[in-house]
Amino acid sequence: MRKDGRRPDEIRPVKITPHYLKYAEGSVLMELGETKVICSVSVEEKVPPFLKDTGMGWITAEYAMLPRSTHQRTPRESATGKKGRSYEIQRLIGRSLRAVVDLTLLGERTFWVDCDVMQADGGTRTASITGAWVALALAFKKLLKEEVLTQDPMKHQLAAISCGQVTGEVLLDLNYEEDSLAEIDANFVMTAEGHIVEIQTTAEKEPFSWETFEKMKDLALKGINELAQIQQKVLENA
Repeated sequence: MRKDGRRPDEIRPVKITPHYLKYAEGSVLMELGETKVICSVSVEEKVPPFLKDTGMGWITAEYAMLPRSTHQRTPRESATGKKGRSYEIQRLIGRSLRAVVDLTLLGERTFWVDCDVMQADGGTRTASITGAWVALALAFKKLLKEEVLTQDPMKHQLAAISCGQVTGEVLLDLNYEEDSLAEIDANFVMTAEGHIVEIQTTAEKEPFSWETFEKMKDLALKGINELAQIQQKVLENA
């Protein structure tokens, strides 16, 4: 058993609250253990210049952490400039969502996906992707109802989960304490069918074997399946 009482193959408690913000076309509060992220979708009736007059739409993301989402206050990036980590994560969120959406069905619109971390305890990027997919699905549902969209652009269900090796043991869904001690750190972004969108894997100390990677992959598939079921229940009841 882990310090928080979980089995090695167990994800943290998950809660996804839909329609969390009043004005956004789609929004959720995504809670993964003690990690809490507000994911919202805003629709803009224009596209970047490279898509002008193509009939295609675009999805882009922004990611930020509130000053006291961490143990010590982090200065606002609006005052200090966005950090490389934030750029890397928001690009991951954007391209992950674009991979599961038919952009030709969006019209010339940009879907802005904002992921704001209220509280961080590990897994903020995976929680952001999992919550952002639900927020985007809610936005599509709203626009279909309003007949702004004529077909559902969503091609696949998307979720993300972390894995890692801590003191020689492979674990699913690392919290902050586990992540800070990890010998191997991995993030799996996958569809509900188990198809790969992106995998980020790093040996923090020593190179690791394919056998260890396979163990992490198997745990990730289990976690993605559980997250996908939760996402579906939220959408059915939203």
